Amino acid sequence: MIYNADLTTVWAVIIAAAIFAYVVMDGFDLGIGILFPTLAVGDERDQAMNSIAPVWDGNETWLVLGGGGLMAAFPLAYAVILPATYPLVIAMLLGLVFRGVAFEYRWRDPRHRAFWDLAFSIGSVVATLAQGIMLGAVLQGIKVSGRAYAGGLLDWLSPFSLLTGAALLIGYALLGATWLVGKCHGSAQEHARRMALRFAIGMLTAMAAVSLATPFLSIDYYQRWFAMPGVLFTAQVPLATIVCGFLLFWSLRRGRERLPFIVSLGLFALGFIGLGISMFPYIVPRALTIWDAAAPEKSQIFMLVGVVFILPLIVAYTGWAYYVFRGKSGKDGYH
Repeated sequence: MIYNADLTTVWAVIIAAAIFAYVVMDGFDLGIGILFPTLAVGDERDQAMNSIAPVWDGNETWLVLGGGGLMAAFPLAYAVILPATYPLVIAMLLGLVFRGVAFEYRWRDPRHRAFWDLAFSIGSVVATLAQGIMLGAVLQGIKVSGRAYAGGLLDWLSPFSLLTGAALLIGYALLGATWLVGKCHGSAQEHARRMALRFAIGMLTAMAAVSLATPFLSIDYYQRWFAMPGVLFTAQVPLATIVCGFLLFWSLRRGRERLPFIVSLGLFALGFIGLGISMFPYIVPRALTIWDAAAPEKSQIFMLVGVVFILPLIVAYTGWAYYVFRGKSGKDGYH
């Protein structure tokens, strides 16, 4: 097959952008689920749920685009990554289904609201851990023989993958807390601010731990981060992370409402840039590059025509939803 390198790179950027959009958009509502047991029953929990009620369904659109796009544009990578992480994929989907059902039924079944609140929290934690561990499993490498997965059922389980799972759990909790700082009021906002300060410390610590461990997974990673002259470029990522960290603490201490969430998104963006530095051009590290795994050129062109029309619509309706519901949430909805 003949591949168009430029077209393949375009598709890699599209898939990466969709995955990042999912992480930051669904990340904060998963984070609210992680924080849910710490919120007081009644007004605090109702404010939290109402803050994501208009947007949480649409946030998961990006997961469909990222996963479906991976299957269509990079079928070989899809065929390798999924068998290597089947237990995690199943756990993630079950967690998302559980929390979705709990979200709807907690309002319609007040007598069992405590059960649905617990289900919402457990589903959020399970889905987040599965995503984080899956990231670690891909980063540490997947055994490939020929054009197929050649590892075992539990190859994804390692100290590093558990570390990335815990890091994402902390990161999503920070996103959820900073979202609530900007969307809630009263005791819910004050509680969210306290939790944001704690998870900010945890987030920066987790990012440092993952960043220190990643270069030692492979000589390729090590050279990309520490070899000259590339280190002059890559060193800007941790420096920018430190700046964002100081800005996050400053904004929380000064009582800012919107800025902490924006800075938290910046921390995730820097983490995503770091991931790109480590992996590109591999889609399955040390096994398959994006060109190895790409669909035929005609297929990529056909799909790109559809994306050119569909992607702006997704961005438009998502932006409109966030604009319409830009105010504060209350016990009975937005105001």
